Amino acid sequence: MTMPAYDNENLPFVEAEVNYVVDNGIRPVTHIAEMGESNRRDEVPDKRIVPIYDARPVADQLTLDGNGFAFLNETTAVTDFLDNAQIENVYNPEIEKLVAAATGASRVLVFDHTLRVADEDTRTTQKLREPVHVVHNDYTDLSGPQRVRDLLPAAEAEAALQKRYVFVNVWRSIKGTVEEVPLGICDAQSLTEDDMILMDLKYKDRVGEIHRTRYNPDHRWVYFPQMQPDEAILLKCFDSKTDGRARWTAHSAFIDPTSPADAAPRQSIETRTIAFYDD
Repeated sequence: MTMPAYDNENLPFVEAEVNYVVDNGIRPVTHIAEMGESNRRDEVPDKRIVPIYDARPVADQLTLDGNGFAFLNETTAVTDFLDNAQIENVYNPEIEKLVAAATGASRVLVFDHTLRVADEDTRTTQKLREPVHVVHNDYTDLSGPQRVRDLLPAAEAEAALQKRYVFVNVWRSIKGTVEEVPLGICDAQSLTEDDMILMDLKYKDRVGEIHRTRYNPDHRWVYFPQMQPDEAILLKCFDSKTDGRARWTAHSAFIDPTSPADAAPRQSIETRTIAFYDD
């Protein structure tokens, strides 16, 4: 399955640094810190300046299966994203419907979310996470199936693993316009399997696995500037199908050189879902 590429030659762009990793044969490791604190990484970073294109003019051409991400105008009834009751009772059902409509899946499971804040004082006080400034993808051929097994009863999980399932993250601003540290996305059409490096995530009680990414000059980076709370990005982080469609999407926060000096700190939520299919 191949998908036509959009023309990015005439799109506006910024030049910004993204943090790849050196593929030196030593498996990189991220040590996950307590909420409100910064993670520690054992790796050799590879910082590169790349053009990051404004994808708003081509948003209607982008698809999860073709590019690994999609952009939607989607309002929410949530008034306070720091209220867990609203997340559970209002936002998660909204996200289930949104992802089901976008993917055509028969069932969508919302299983996790992370609130990220660029402002250190707010992050520390509220015990929130910081934006991730490394190029990565959230699941691998090992950790994707394992997450299904972790979340579902054994028999149900094994049945689900025999059919197609897709991990989709939903990213949204939770407080006004994103004026700094936007989300950069590496179009899946420009990624190769060899670009993806396995990395361990070490928690206090377990070890997970994600992808870091090594530099490739063919990578095509995009973003959606000035995102509003009534807009959402869908990121495909794993697809069990291996028929040529996008399987994952590398992404990273980045420092936008056009951000005003008095920019409000970015505050965002990413909700993690699994879309299950009947075949």
